[in-house]
Amino acid sequence: MTHQHAPKNKRGLWSSRFGFIMASAGSAIGLGNIWKFPYITGMHGGGAFVLFFIFCILTVGIPLMIAEMIIGRHTRKDPVGAFKSLHGGGWLLTGWLGVIAGFLILSYYCVVAGWAVDYLWLSLKGTFTVKHAVQVPEMFANLLSSDLSQLFWQAVFMGMTILIVIGGVKSGLERANKIMMPVLFLILLILAGFGLNSPGGAQALRFLFSPDWSKLDPPAMLEALGHAFFSLSLGMGAMLTYGSYSDEETSIPKVAITVSLMDTLVALLSGLAIFPIVFTYAMEPAAGPGLVFKTLPILFSRMPGGSMIAILFFLLLVFAALTSSISLLEVVVAYYCDEKHWDRRKATLVMGGIIFLLGVPSALSNNILKDLHIIGERNFLDSIDFACTNYILPLGGLLIAIFAGWVMSKGIIKGELLKGSDKINLYPAWRFLIRYVSPILVALVFLNKAGFF
Repeated sequence: MTHQHAPKNKRGLWSSRFGFIMASAGSAIGLGNIWKFPYITGMHGGGAFVLFFIFCILTVGIPLMIAEMIIGRHTRKDPVGAFKSLHGGGWLLTGWLGVIAGFLILSYYCVVAGWAVDYLWLSLKGTFTVKHAVQVPEMFANLLSSDLSQLFWQAVFMGMTILIVIGGVKSGLERANKIMMPVLFLILLILAGFGLNSPGGAQALRFLFSPDWSKLDPPAMLEALGHAFFSLSLGMGAMLTYGSYSDEETSIPKVAITVSLMDTLVALLSGLAIFPIVFTYAMEPAAGPGLVFKTLPILFSRMPGGSMIAILFFLLLVFAALTSSISLLEVVVAYYCDEKHWDRRKATLVMGGIIFLLGVPSALSNNILKDLHIIGERNFLDSIDFACTNYILPLGGLLIAIFAGWVMSKGIIKGELLKGSDKINLYPAWRFLIRYVSPILVALVFLNKAGFF
């Protein structure tokens, strides 16, 4: 157990339980909650999908998050170092999957987040007003067709991410999340309040919370399960890395439950902000991925006070993207600091720069790469996203569930679960879920995404 205490002096720690919760919630709450959750809920019929999503958070999300945080805190290491010190051998692959996922996801995440920064800039200029309503649908097409614009906004967003991570655990990650997360919640509450007071508010409430079980078919169930898993930043080493910065007095189950509740609340509030506007203007809730960048800006241009709502909405989107991107970069930086003994500044600048370059093909994939016949119908960004969300993350999550449930010592787990708690024995329930329920459900997602059924 000596390895647990030796590195403590070198490694940063969260200054408080609140800081740990804000950072972990920031990692979990991202574009998936505000951009993806509303459109997949719209596509799968609303209420029944929402309830099944919450069931998946409880049975898969929370047990897996607890497992990742326990592994991180016990070893005080990055994902690769954690599995090396606990077991070694083939289990190192689990740690590597987390670092590789952080690397690859951040490369294209910065491109999509760059779109949000661009739209924030457009809304600050007052672009989404009545006189521009006709041009709104063309704006997204213009952005995607301009390689220079995409690279510029990608660079701006990556620069913001690097600046925060370079500051370290307390002064960078924790300070940024303590500012951005409360602001994010405040903006969401304002937007949800505005939405519920609009003519489509009552219809949106019915859509989100009145289950029509006939619409919950197997594909919808698997989508809900997959999204619950990805929504909480599981399988990418982020929760493991953040857990490694936690002190001994913090109750990991309490943090994991709080973060999962906050994550789910943000997803639901996003639905309450977006669907009333969609229903007020008789738009289609199943608009798909274009909901945020194509449908909503048209509605902002039509509604009273739309310019202000647009500024708040895209500021919310940028903050959500940033709180997640810093956790993705931190996973990679932690590996180079812990295993290669680089200093944080060098690790952040070098890896941030490489990840930016890796993201360039994603930014150019709509135009140059297609013209050169380097890619086919599915563009580069879609291909990297497909590989990460369909293979790397579910496989990482499955391996973590199996490792925590079947390989890791009971004594270590029981000890970690009791730290900082009110001595409630959560071990039997957690062990049952992590050994039997979580692996089976994650395996189903994996097999479905891999095209087996």
